[in-house]
Amino acid sequence: MADAEFKSLNIAVLTVSDTRGEAEDVSGKLLVTALQDAGHTNIEKSIVKDDIYAIRAVISRWIADPEVDAVLTTGGTGITGRDGTPEAVSVLLAKEIDGFGELFRNLSYEEIKTSSLQSRALAGVANSTYIFVLPGSSGACRLAWEKLISAQLDNRVRPCNLVMLMPRLNEV
Repeated sequence: MADAEFKSLNIAVLTVSDTRGEAEDVSGKLLVTALQDAGHTNIEKSIVKDDIYAIRAVISRWIADPEVDAVLTTGGTGITGRDGTPEAVSVLLAKEIDGFGELFRNLSYEEIKTSSLQSRALAGVANSTYIFVLPGSSGACRLAWEKLISAQLDNRVRPCNLVMLMPRLNEV
């Protein structure tokens, strides 16, 4: 299936921040540009305060929408103050993709050494929608997209990818 035709996904991007507006949202813009450059569609982009219920409200709406294939979040994954994105998202997941966080921290270690242990990046699936919870730094978002997410959201990647498991895209 090496010559399979690329399947464009509808991907929503959520920036979680108490301090950033659209003008300062470097990481959210980076993710939108990266997914579009890969051939996907940014179906929606939003910024919310680091509030568990505000985060859940946006993501719940997206996972209930059959047109949204994946969600990328950036921010709120630290271990201080109001960082609550992992707590907001984890209860929505039907299944967590444990390997994502493990691989992300391993790759991060190559760049930021032991500071990588502070990352609470995670991924999972809810209502056939993949959700990736990324740190707020643009370097972390770039690393996650380039080394992990882009390949798994490309149906041409073998031996397997997450797109192969999306019922909506694989109906005969």
